[in-house]
Amino acid sequence: MVVPKSEDKMYYPPPDLQRDAHVPNLNWYLELYRKSLENPEAFWKEVADEFFWKKPATGPMLQYNFDITKGNIYVKCMEGAKTNICYNVLDRHVKERNLGAKVAYYWEGNSANDHMTITYSQLLSQVCRCANVLKQMGVKKGDRVSIYLPMIPELVYTMLACARIGAVHSIVFAGFSAESLSERIRDAQSSVLVTADGVYRGEKLINLKEIVDEALEKCREKASSTVTKCLVIKHIGLKTNSDAACIKLQTPWDSQRDMWWDEAMRGSAEECEPEWLDAEDPLFILYTSGSTGKPKGVLHTVAGYLLYTSLTFKYVFDHQYDDVYWCTADIGWITGHSYITYGPLANGATGVLFEGVPVYPHVGRFWEIIEKYKVTKFYTAPTAIRLLMKHGREPLENYDLSSLRIMGSVGEPINPEAWQWYHEVVGQRQCPIVDTFWQTETGGHVLTPLPAATPLKPGSATFPFFGVEPAILSEHGEELEGEAEGYLVFKRPWPGIMRTLYKNHECFENIYFKKFPGFYVTGDGCRRDKDGYYWITGRIDDMLNVSGHLLSTAEVEAALTEYPGVVEAAVVTRPHKVKGECLYCFISLKDSMEFNNSVVEELKKLVREKIGPIATPDFIQNAPALPKTRSGNHLFTVTDTNIILLLSHHIITFSSPTDHLRREDHEAYLASDCTQRQRPGRPFDPGRPQSGGGALQPEM
Repeated sequence: MVVPKSEDKMYYPPPDLQRDAHVPNLNWYLELYRKSLENPEAFWKEVADEFFWKKPATGPMLQYNFDITKGNIYVKCMEGAKTNICYNVLDRHVKERNLGAKVAYYWEGNSANDHMTITYSQLLSQVCRCANVLKQMGVKKGDRVSIYLPMIPELVYTMLACARIGAVHSIVFAGFSAESLSERIRDAQSSVLVTADGVYRGEKLINLKEIVDEALEKCREKASSTVTKCLVIKHIGLKTNSDAACIKLQTPWDSQRDMWWDEAMRGSAEECEPEWLDAEDPLFILYTSGSTGKPKGVLHTVAGYLLYTSLTFKYVFDHQYDDVYWCTADIGWITGHSYITYGPLANGATGVLFEGVPVYPHVGRFWEIIEKYKVTKFYTAPTAIRLLMKHGREPLENYDLSSLRIMGSVGEPINPEAWQWYHEVVGQRQCPIVDTFWQTETGGHVLTPLPAATPLKPGSATFPFFGVEPAILSEHGEELEGEAEGYLVFKRPWPGIMRTLYKNHECFENIYFKKFPGFYVTGDGCRRDKDGYYWITGRIDDMLNVSGHLLSTAEVEAALTEYPGVVEAAVVTRPHKVKGECLYCFISLKDSMEFNNSVVEELKKLVREKIGPIATPDFIQNAPALPKTRSGNHLFTVTDTNIILLLSHHIITFSSPTDHLRREDHEAYLASDCTQRQRPGRPFDPGRPQSGGGALQPEM
């Protein structure tokens, strides 16, 4: 790493931010970073000393093996220590730091009329009551609890209640389909499911309980029904007097299994002794799309995740006592776990919890909330920024955004145009933008600016966080120095990195460590410029990034091929002005079936049902036969101007003349102006083997 001397346009930290910052300048960062690599034991022990430990560690701060040729992959943090993360993010503030009256969350509902203020004392009380309810249902240490809830306070109560009693929470984004929910329940073998009757997303009413009933029925059909209790929050029922809304929400009720939240919580004690857990006990499972199409259960553990989310939140957002912080993500994703719940609460922060969408009931909703609560730190996704850009500056002119000090970006690399608009229009050229790179697997930020220390280059994730040692490798595993582009890997662990994939450690080792022994492989491409800045160039495996969320090609292709008459399917992405990327699907139909709008709409509906609305294809095109290599792999990628058949190392043989796309389909495709699956900055190289076995990649 070098001190930047670039002639490129740089954006420097505001001097008034530097005065009280935790890391006030670049030299301070460089010194702390050097310490974190040269003496990680002392560095992480200093972080750990801020928290409560029922029993101190008997082992070193970090132990690990990243080299699969030397044995099983493992990471251990503070082995021998005992603690409870719920105690550290709640009881410690209320009982030791006298912060009980401090606001933990301002909850803002889908409607501006729905809002609530929750203090740390109130949050602790509700979490303990919920923990006691779960215990009465038979939940104990190590049991899995699935949570399928919108962004309401009960979601935070439930996940922290699980952490308090040692249960492992598995939160499923409440936009996923019954099929996706069922698959995650079956894999986790959850004994309890917590959901709500329904939720409004904008003007649309979603019947969550109906989706849950369908998911549990699918579990029974597959002889894998482990859920014995379903706790249901009366979210819509408490907020509407509309008979129509109530009728829509009527669903079958299993009196042996289902229980209303308010009835269960009535009379539940406000105190619950925490379960003291080993440092490496599991905290949660969070499923992320896998290149095989089967979701992967990423598992994080107690102590390391606490240390890392706490420190990254403190430094990346330069948290100060009187901040009001707002992350617009959903807790169903890792961003919500780390930077709505655990990281902010570990620091005693005040946060905004938002149920709604950016443009309802009007396009100024985000700015209205920032003004209402005087938000100082704002963290959102490039997709949201691009959506709001479409409406121009006018909606912002009605609101006072002068409280903002730091803004962040998460989910995907932010394009320079969106970065500039975010900086100039929203931040009024006064707010540094922390463009953070990380993954479900990393637990927290791994490449990120620090707002008072790092000169910014729009679109760059800049430098590694403390304790993180990145490298860029060639296809042959050679570590590249200086200016370079290749595979982004990490040479050592940090406390918050995932420990395994739930019930599948072999898959964990194969996906993340087999390709380059000795390194954690991110699955992303990366470029390092002459100043040492890191630029993420996109996925280099069979994953698609849509609106900042990863989907697998195999998962979408599998859903499409369940449609009667679809012989095969292949999925790529096309640039989208708002979502960044959208899905472009090719299908081959049986000879007897006609391709028409009805088929397209039915296919889109099927994908929504199998995966969820987020995976709905924007484009579906008929391709009577997809060209392949002789061993059967699809053999085309997408460029700005053409569909290229890649010869590579094999001679391509076509089984019949119809293996080529029809001319009219080819011309229609060209007119659509799609681009290749490889991301900007990483042109497709036919001589480079591609990881994974999904569609639309050359066989090597």
